[in-house]
Amino acid sequence: MTAGDPPRAAQAGDAAAPRSEAPPAAELAAEPQAAGLAGAAPPPAGRWPARAAGRVARSGTPLVTALAIFSALVVGAVIIVVTNTTALHDWGRLLDDPGRALHTSWALVEGAYAALFTGMLGDPATYVHAFQARTAGAFAAAFTPISETLVDTAPLLLSGLAVALAFRAGMFNIGAQGQMIAGGIVGSAVGLGWPGLPATLHLAIGLVGSFAGGAAAGWIPGWLKAHTGAHEVIVTIMLNYVVLNLLVFLLGLRFFLGGGLQVNAISRPTPSAVLLPHLAGPGLRVNAGILAALLAAGAVAWLLGRTTLGFRFRLVGASHEAARVAGVNIPKMVTLAFVIAGGLAGLAGGVQILGVDNQLVPNFGTDLGFTAIIVALLGRASPGGVVLAALLFGGFQAGGLAMQAQTSIPIELVEVIEAVIVFFIAAPALVRQIFRIRAAGGGLRGFSQGWGG
Repeated sequence: MTAGDPPRAAQAGDAAAPRSEAPPAAELAAEPQAAGLAGAAPPPAGRWPARAAGRVARSGTPLVTALAIFSALVVGAVIIVVTNTTALHDWGRLLDDPGRALHTSWALVEGAYAALFTGMLGDPATYVHAFQARTAGAFAAAFTPISETLVDTAPLLLSGLAVALAFRAGMFNIGAQGQMIAGGIVGSAVGLGWPGLPATLHLAIGLVGSFAGGAAAGWIPGWLKAHTGAHEVIVTIMLNYVVLNLLVFLLGLRFFLGGGLQVNAISRPTPSAVLLPHLAGPGLRVNAGILAALLAAGAVAWLLGRTTLGFRFRLVGASHEAARVAGVNIPKMVTLAFVIAGGLAGLAGGVQILGVDNQLVPNFGTDLGFTAIIVALLGRASPGGVVLAALLFGGFQAGGLAMQAQTSIPIELVEVIEAVIVFFIAAPALVRQIFRIRAAGGGLRGFSQGWGG
């Protein structure tokens, strides 16, 4: 050991001491506020819980998202009250009987949201009855809400992933609707053709064909943007109408209609052997489409986080200049991102036509395309976030029908709630200001750079 060794050891100890004994000033300043949020002083040792809470409270995207959903439900409650004649009458006599107005309003909101959430997740009483009775009918009645939520979630998840993947590559994919319709057309065509194939092989070809149909619809705007500089928003919006009218044309052909005279432009039913299998018996509609959607979410997460191609997508989305310097072929990445995104949306159409609808109709997919954009925004273009957002919006769709049936409140209220959620998600500063949350950056940044547009 040399004479210079002890001083070096002392210097190393001095350098490590501030990290354990004297935390940075920014963290010390944040700890009292985190303790205030928790309702107690930070523990004397092991301050990581307070620090974590402080980070979430200052700029946490999950907290802002949760508060945005809560704020949208509050706005929905106000709409329920102001559109009910009985509630308005009671509020008009507020000075005479203030308690009655509050009671009427609370009963309306409670009944509506109780119907909405039991339509999403089911009624606890029906679950208890099902496990007591142990009959197929009781189990079907209890699990129908969850089954319907998962049925509505599957196409939303796949189409939301299509939009999110394009977001991560720096582009707006507004064409999920057209890509979904294209996938549904190919899936239906495969299902109606080749009747002699084995059922499993036939179904697999149908799903692959749906992916290919959507990928072809995605290739068009991707290639145009990469090689001509056409703006993807305009191209994808116009392509939605092109594919929708193509569907109307194809539904007039004998191949889809079959023999005989038919007045309505509805395709023949897909043979039952080609349909996605049910996961919980014939009494519940949930099918293997939700498994395909979850597998696709895992594949997208692996693609973006574990592969060179995903890194190039994210690099192009973050900075085109940096991507050029790194030698990334930007036109190729733009085209390929749209092809994969279109394939995911096309798979959503295949899951819908081979698992739920079984027939093509002129308005197929028109109620899912733009909801996919909302799902991607709410999920912050993250595969895990898109899964949660799709579950939420799938539950809204299933619960909205139950709410309308039980309380006569129109399902359009759910659409209003969804729109308000997007409004607050797009304005995180407003949420932070309303709830007095400190911001240390973050928020919903712009995903698309408009390259070449």
